[in-house]
Amino acid sequence: MSDEAHLPAEQSRPQAASRVPVPHGDRGRPQGAECPPRPRPQEAQRLITLTKRSDFVAANSGKRISTPGFLLLVRDRKDADAAIRVGFTVTKKIGGAVVRNRMKRRFRALAREMMPARGVPGSDHVMIGRARGIEREYDLLRSELEDALARARR
Repeated sequence: MSDEAHLPAEQSRPQAASRVPVPHGDRGRPQGAECPPRPRPQEAQRLITLTKRSDFVAANSGKRISTPGFLLLVRDRKDADAAIRVGFTVTKKIGGAVVRNRMKRRFRALAREMMPARGVPGSDHVMIGRARGIEREYDLLRSELEDALARARR
């Protein structure tokens, strides 16, 4: 007995397509140009974030507004772009990585909420965390940022 199977030398004929199109077409989701974009309930507000060290150093020459929770630096870029750019800094003196990241997340949430309406157009804003900012309530930080942005606009 042999374990080999008998395989015919002839090639089998090509089989029909596994999916036969229906006469009225595919009524599923339209593809291509005929599909208009759906309106979204609310477009997410994206901030332009500072990443280069030179931008942070340049912001240091602008206005300095001090609050108990953070220090806000605002520098007019003096260019034609009216975009508001934001940067966040929390040093190791404040705490470990967990504490610093928590503080930066709170700063990002504050900036997303306040900067589009109250920020200075055409400026870079840098928020530098302070040790007292860790235990401050979010509403208190929000009111401090609102006051600081009002002082920066003057």
